[in-house]
Amino acid sequence: MSRTEREAAPQLATIENAHVEEAYARWAPVYDLVFTAVMKPGRTAAAAAASRPGGLVLDVGVGTGLELPMFKRGTRLVGVDLSEPMLRVAQKRVAREGLADVEGLVVMDAMRMAFPDDHFDAVVAPYVLTVVPDPAKTLDELARVVKPGGEIVLVNHVGAEKGPIAAIEAWLGKRSASLGWRPEFPWSVLGDWIDSRPDMTLAERRTLAPLGLFTLARIRKAA
Repeated sequence: MSRTEREAAPQLATIENAHVEEAYARWAPVYDLVFTAVMKPGRTAAAAAASRPGGLVLDVGVGTGLELPMFKRGTRLVGVDLSEPMLRVAQKRVAREGLADVEGLVVMDAMRMAFPDDHFDAVVAPYVLTVVPDPAKTLDELARVVKPGGEIVLVNHVGAEKGPIAAIEAWLGKRSASLGWRPEFPWSVLGDWIDSRPDMTLAERRTLAPLGLFTLARIRKAA
């Protein structure tokens, strides 16, 4: 990348894992109450796209496990999240709903996962790229652990490029450390990453309810 290209690249607000952990420790007791409705369409779409009956799927940023019951039966699931308080809620959900396909829930950093290369048939990461310090590094890690021919399924808010919403997101972005997430997230961050990886192809991109606020992207790893 040339100097001009680096200067033109979008500058994302800085967040750190410590801020994310602190924020989600606060959110854990009320997360389901606050976010279930607005994020359900995205979670439903992500689970449908990533389901692999008979296969092994990694759910990155599984949080309280809201999407775990949405996968097709027979899809073996492993969930990871940076927040232990969120995972404790997920563990209670698994026990309460008898989710036998969930094989493990582990505290783990999405940018440094303790899984071998080419291990999962699919990786799903709903609402994750806006809460990690380095989205590109996270995507590299997702690509590392998915098998050739497998898919990475993402759902994420994609920031407005202009207008009042863009201005609001920019204002929130300056306060993102305390929020635990990054309101500004242009599509170019993901698009540039895909373009930089000859082994990755965008298979699908579509907006989701409510009001097109979120975008689903399916990225296929070359076989």
